[in-house]
Amino acid sequence: MQNIKNIIFDYGNVIFHIDFQRAQTAFENLGIENIETFFAHSGHHPIFNQFEMGAISSAEFRQAIRDIAQHPSLTDTDIDTAWNSLLIGVPPGNHEALLKAKDKYRTFLLSNNNEIHYNWIVAYLKREFNIDSNGIFFENDYYSHLMGMRKPNRDIFEFVLKEHALDVNETLFIDDSPQHLKTAGELGLHTHLLLPSETLPGFLQTSGLL
Repeated sequence: MQNIKNIIFDYGNVIFHIDFQRAQTAFENLGIENIETFFAHSGHHPIFNQFEMGAISSAEFRQAIRDIAQHPSLTDTDIDTAWNSLLIGVPPGNHEALLKAKDKYRTFLLSNNNEIHYNWIVAYLKREFNIDSNGIFFENDYYSHLMGMRKPNRDIFEFVLKEHALDVNETLFIDDSPQHLKTAGELGLHTHLLLPSETLPGFLQTSGLL
């Protein structure tokens, strides 16, 4: 790719591996029915959008799960364990590729996230890599629940572009969700859909970015 000076990375299934099927199974085990419409990669119950935008608290999210499951005795730990079950970890080579990219480009993280997952990830990074956050890999890292905005809405992209005076013609956005890439493309960004068959270091190398 030519003329790229800035790269915006998604987190889940771009840098950090997640497994939606594990969470679906865990939620079913809590008593939630119609799991494909309740929680899936392509769409989900409104509580997830609300949680990712910081519009509801962790306590309110957990209570919503109890109500939907019709299981008022579920503990916070029961719910957090089910919700966090989709979090797998960072595949080998991804952090190293991010540091190489940071040396060559202005790099940013733009993640749809929520308080429960964010806290788990911070603890994981400290435990497994002895780092305090993802901040070392980027000029800035952005999380939807701390911004009150989420992908694929235009405002979250427009905020990052304006905040850092990024030229869309010089900016690449990498994500695993077509609906997020659609908005980015409409705004003029270069985009790449990272497929399950690809790795982040592999794409960066084969595309000539690294």
